[in-house]
Amino acid sequence: WRQELNLILLYSETIYGHIRKMKKEINQIGKEVIDLQIKSLRKLKNSINEPFEKAVKSILKCKSKVIVCGVGKSGIIASKISATLSSVGTPSFSISASDCSHGDLGRITKKDILILISNSGNTSELKNIIKFAQSYKIFLIGIMSNKNSMLYKSSNIKLHMPEVEESGHGIVPTSSTTTQLSIGDAMAIALMAEKNFSKLDFKKFHPLGSLGNKLKTAGDLMLTKNKIPFINENQTIKNAIKVINKKKLGFLVITNSDGITRGVFTDGDLKRLMKKRNNIENLKIKDFMSKNPYAVDQNTLASDVLSQMNKRKITQACIYNKENKKKTIGILHIHNLIDNLR
Repeated sequence: WRQELNLILLYSETIYGHIRKMKKEINQIGKEVIDLQIKSLRKLKNSINEPFEKAVKSILKCKSKVIVCGVGKSGIIASKISATLSSVGTPSFSISASDCSHGDLGRITKKDILILISNSGNTSELKNIIKFAQSYKIFLIGIMSNKNSMLYKSSNIKLHMPEVEESGHGIVPTSSTTTQLSIGDAMAIALMAEKNFSKLDFKKFHPLGSLGNKLKTAGDLMLTKNKIPFINENQTIKNAIKVINKKKLGFLVITNSDGITRGVFTDGDLKRLMKKRNNIENLKIKDFMSKNPYAVDQNTLASDVLSQMNKRKITQACIYNKENKKKTIGILHIHNLIDNLR
């Protein structure tokens, strides 16, 4: 039985060794695929030149839509590029090259810009689309790697992609689709910069999800109107306590007769005052308020407001609009911010 046990142990070690070797080989394959794509992106970076700039400027001038089209894997890339363009303020949609020969060409108008993506530039499905673009004088931007292709010869702007080495025996579209995706992202971000497309603009197209949360502004979350704990600066501490208890926010916004914000008074201020004095009810609130309270424009990102609150070790902020910084139009409490930014 000892001999049998030794044979079993030897067999187990052999199998385990094979498994470890297989894992090492699999990981190595993964790294090699990524290395090829890194090399491809380096080539792409060096190829960004005048045609790229012309393509971006042409899209900037477009008064209609940017239509992106590709075949096979390039068609999937086209959908992603189109979605990115739309999300940063350039109206766009993608179409299937195959469906174009069955009626979808009618979705393209003379005012549109058409982007066609094909690694070879000679894919048969593109022929009818190119002929249609030429017939109706539709501006065509071609993304291809073959200078002898019909797409290269037919394009108004030729974004010539560098020849790259594909993974999987050199035949699986991997490195080429990565470069196509990257050139699309590069155009979208360049357009974003040229349009001065801000975070607030981006927010309009991303109202929900984690991105929407990150881009919420003070104005989105602020409490307004009768929820704001306003009190006139000439009111007494007695009346101030009543408002604090009623609003249950732990602070007051002190204003003058013109509605101008003069300061804030917190329950912490009240506790400190009670320790120092015995009879406080008839004292004026303006003599004990904190002047120059933390206040922000309503378009400030809520996440930035929360960061400042933590830094300043405060729990509230007054919100104003840029037309009048002296008047409070809303308030934010730290608990409200934390709940909405999770």
